[in-house]
Amino acid sequence: MANRQMAAQGNSNANAPENHLRLSWHDTQMMATLSPQTVMDYFCRKSNPFYDHVCNNETIRMQRLGPEHLHNMIGTEYILLHVAEPILYVIRKQHRHNPSEATPIADYYIIGGTVYKAPDLANVINARILNTVVNLQSSFEEASSYARYHPNKGYTWDFSSNKVLSDKAKADKKDSNAVKDENSGTLFQKQRVDMLLAELLRKFPPPIPPMLQNVPQHMPGVDGLSPRENPTDATGPLDIKTEGVDMKPPPEKKSK
Repeated sequence: MANRQMAAQGNSNANAPENHLRLSWHDTQMMATLSPQTVMDYFCRKSNPFYDHVCNNETIRMQRLGPEHLHNMIGTEYILLHVAEPILYVIRKQHRHNPSEATPIADYYIIGGTVYKAPDLANVINARILNTVVNLQSSFEEASSYARYHPNKGYTWDFSSNKVLSDKAKADKKDSNAVKDENSGTLFQKQRVDMLLAELLRKFPPPIPPMLQNVPQHMPGVDGLSPRENPTDATGPLDIKTEGVDMKPPPEKKSK
């Protein structure tokens, strides 16, 4: 039973489509003779894994016809799309419907004699997103390793384990302290400002608010207690409306 499962798994792996984005191919015998005239023959070698042997190019090669006959055929074909001598050649795989219409399938580029498959837009976006997510995850994991929690202080950062970050944090702290000292001024400036403020306060005292002008400084009571604290003066529940600022103070005692 186990052998059957292993065999079935092997067959499924064999039947799985091969990812051509991870492949490259070159032929050392023909790399030195690459040119716009020979690059198609170089790409159509039978050992090239990117080349489909059931295509119109193979048909005209077997019939010894010229590449101009590809426009009159229907099916899969390869054409030379772009040339940047002597190092870059771009070949396109497409499906031809009629002499004037063809649907692109894939692009291949040859750099220095090595053939690669160009990724499509979906593969590029997926790769970029995956790379971004991996970098963000590693950044969050590294940042969380420096977080410390204390019941009194809460969450803080501790970069003592990383020398580079620790030195950078100390340098930033010194710079911030230096900026604060520069903004606060020298000791002479501080004392001079305090003296000027005191002189201005003496010459121009702040006015007393009208609310506090009618309130006496001392409010005598009975047995050292204020009238509100004397229980014998309480005639009933405290009326909140009578506790305004306009309430008259109790009469002062006349000296005998």
